[in-house]
Amino acid sequence: MKSELIVDVQPQEIAIALTEDDRLQEVNREKRNQDNFAVGNIYYGRVKKVMPALNAVFVDVGYEKEAFLHYLDLGAQFRTLRSYVTKAVSDRRKVPTIDKIKREPEVGKEGQIADVLKVGDPILVQVTKEPINTKGPRLTGEISIAGRNMVLIPFADGVMVSQKIKREAERSRLKQLLLSIKPQGFGIIIRTVAEDKRAAELDNELRLLLQRWEEAVKSLQKKEPVSLVCEEIGRTIGIIRDVLSPDFTSIQINDQAVYDEVRQYLELIAPESANIVKLYQGTQPIFDKF
Repeated sequence: MKSELIVDVQPQEIAIALTEDDRLQEVNREKRNQDNFAVGNIYYGRVKKVMPALNAVFVDVGYEKEAFLHYLDLGAQFRTLRSYVTKAVSDRRKVPTIDKIKREPEVGKEGQIADVLKVGDPILVQVTKEPINTKGPRLTGEISIAGRNMVLIPFADGVMVSQKIKREAERSRLKQLLLSIKPQGFGIIIRTVAEDKRAAELDNELRLLLQRWEEAVKSLQKKEPVSLVCEEIGRTIGIIRDVLSPDFTSIQINDQAVYDEVRQYLELIAPESANIVKLYQGTQPIFDKF
């Protein structure tokens, strides 16, 4: 089966068509220049209200409606994350090393959010649900950086393998490989698509995710609450990350900047596939052409 991705970049939106054997399977459209409160975005916010009855807080992340963070979504390592953030913004000359941060007591599953947060506290959070109607974004205090083959979780520990990978030998290989190359202070979730992937490819992606985390911390150090710290990768990259397979024969893109971004991404996570990215420069509209 031949699979192609056709990317039409226009001033107001990016449209992405997936074809298989020259038959259209789906089209995704993403508006451009809109408010960025997408799932995966990381914000340096500030607690606005503590709601003991809900065991939650409302957080200002810059959206017109305050975002919602429940106690159970703080994450077990929330106190350690907060300690790290405090250190990072107090000394902006260098990025603190995670494994040098003292581990604080874990946030238990039973407890009160008022014992952890108070009004005015700065807080690093990540969007788990986009704003809907009158509701602001839903947040988590457990930060993660998602890749195609794995998810990197700062301040966690160990390696978890997707249950959909059934072969015990492959599960063991992946777990031992990631345990041997991941830095201390980071946890990893291995996604199903990592099955049978070469060590070099997984190592390249891990380096990419660690780089994105470091860039997020550097961004945090330059900002004050309330601000966007790290934006989830664009829809184009997200689709490629999730659907890329050996069946792909080409990715056609009609915009130089998006082409460069996709090409650079593939050179990091799947170097053998980088050459399938093509810059379309024809005079005919790209969707008409293909």
